[in-house]
Amino acid sequence: MSNKLDRVSFGKIVQIRERLLKTQATGKKVYRFESGDPSFSVSEQVIQGIRTAAETGKTHYIPNDGIPELKNELRKKLETKNGIKLPSADYIYVTNGAMHALYVMWQCLLEAGDEVIVPDPMWTEAVENIRLAEGTPVPVILNHEKGYTYDATEIEKKITAKTKAIFVNSPHNPTGSVLDRENLVKILKLAHLKGLYLVTDEAYEDVVYDAKHYSLAALAQELYQGKDLEELNRKIISIFSFSKSYAMSGLRVGYIVTQDDLIRERISKLLRCTINGVNSVAQWAAIEAVKTPAAHLESMKKEYRTRRDLMLEGLKGIPGLHPYAPEGAFYIWCKIDPTLYKRMGVKNADELSSRLAEQGIGSAPGDSFGVHCEDAIRFAYSCATPMVQEGIKALGQFFAQK
Repeated sequence: MSNKLDRVSFGKIVQIRERLLKTQATGKKVYRFESGDPSFSVSEQVIQGIRTAAETGKTHYIPNDGIPELKNELRKKLETKNGIKLPSADYIYVTNGAMHALYVMWQCLLEAGDEVIVPDPMWTEAVENIRLAEGTPVPVILNHEKGYTYDATEIEKKITAKTKAIFVNSPHNPTGSVLDRENLVKILKLAHLKGLYLVTDEAYEDVVYDAKHYSLAALAQELYQGKDLEELNRKIISIFSFSKSYAMSGLRVGYIVTQDDLIRERISKLLRCTINGVNSVAQWAAIEAVKTPAAHLESMKKEYRTRRDLMLEGLKGIPGLHPYAPEGAFYIWCKIDPTLYKRMGVKNADELSSRLAEQGIGSAPGDSFGVHCEDAIRFAYSCATPMVQEGIKALGQFFAQK
């Protein structure tokens, strides 16, 4: 008996995480550099929102697509912060996190055999959800020397008669690169010229350092008008998350923004058949998150910058490891020189990551994120700052062994 789920991997990051948690349970010190779970607590405002919702009995069935109060707040947020204007809040669909949003969106958009152009490397679950929808991910290789830029010229080379969509993720997981306005506009114009959907994952929209985040839907509304804008509004599907911006990863709230009427109808059906509405208390908490003063986010970004700089400084001194300085997100992606394998007595990044895990140090090998990035490794600095400080020392000691 075969099933399409048999073609989906369990994910190496999850396997490494489970291994580290077992090690931690024995009392050994571990450094959680394998996954991107913000170490911060949610704001007091969010906690109060949870408390109030529970105490006032807001724990019953809610509208399938999201409670109106949250959708109205998100509409205001999208217009004032992202520059995306919507006819009403009805074009917003609340999901069980951004991963669920990707699952729902690909299921609603793709038919068997449709191709989706994706950056390589790319966060595993984004690509696996394309496969779950019986689509085919088509990779565009991102180059270390070019700053891991997702280039419109390279994207165009991959377009075929089967291409349905171009997937964009900026800030980018796993490299931390951020697409500038010029590159995003080129991708926007290419998609419009070819009549393709643009699916944009903006989960890290607030975790940027010296770069600026742009929403593709906002650029379309700025640069186009009339029938061209009407078509682009329909073709751009935007996905957002509360996990990274507000440290709400366990509360599982994300949302889809689309003006395609057929996709909207399908989303409502699939939400009803999968979750029948996101956790009600989490949605009331999300309202308070949107209202949380900007200073709370700025303090998190300041701490992320500190962690980034600490990790970069430690990694730069390791022969054979070439870290990319991220402009956003909270990961450092390192290109590996084959001389490092020889020096450490391993065959590849998988073995290197396994050896690190033996020492209680988390990481994610490059081939966790694509088929053309096996000579790379990712370290996350979303864990607490003291862990980053101690973990960098442990990394230095590990790589000094040979």
